[in-house]
Amino acid sequence: MEISVNVCHVRQSIRSSLLALLCAGICQAAAAQAAAGRADSTRGDSLKRVARSGLIPPGFGTLRQDDVAIQVQNLGLLVKLVPLEESVIRTLAPDSYRALHTIRENKARQLDSIRTRLGLPGVQAWLVEFFNAQQGDARYDVMDILIRSSGRDFRPLDVLPVKPGFGDGRLAQRESRSAVYAFDPAIDLTQPITVTIGTQTSSAWNDIAQRIELERSFVWSRAGAAKP
Repeated sequence: MEISVNVCHVRQSIRSSLLALLCAGICQAAAAQAAAGRADSTRGDSLKRVARSGLIPPGFGTLRQDDVAIQVQNLGLLVKLVPLEESVIRTLAPDSYRALHTIRENKARQLDSIRTRLGLPGVQAWLVEFFNAQQGDARYDVMDILIRSSGRDFRPLDVLPVKPGFGDGRLAQRESRSAVYAFDPAIDLTQPITVTIGTQTSSAWNDIAQRIELERSFVWSRAGAAKP
């Protein structure tokens, strides 16, 4: 009888041990699966961050050209400056994006020639428009533009008129003329910059950059929702 009782105790002990091992195995498997899920989620978030650190897709922006333009009023002249970098103009509404993209592409060969001539890794292109808002004629100096970025001052490297007559430096009343300006690529559009024309200075880029960054987030959301 005593031997039979001991055998039962041994069997129960074995069953308990097996059950404990089974539960431990199940718990370990669940923990491993959860860890794998967290790792996949982390990798997915990381990939999304990497993707969103690149250029946003074109065609999903809603901003107007004036939303990304630095405007400087110098006496009777209104001067508008827009960086033609894709990171900026892709936040524009499709028609505005295509117009500015075309202007940049039309000057691509000349811009590359400037880059080669000056031995730079690239050039930063800006569209600059002068508008005469005063009565009578107005004069302007095509080279009188100074951009300050990261503690450095940048003058235009060269000027490429969009249409003939820009270099005349004279505007009739309500007339406007524009050109593509080549600047040193060291101008950092992710940091505060100031633009000085004549005696007037604008720091509007600080607010514009925030508007552009917000629009980039909206573009990613729109582009994601548009995927089949």
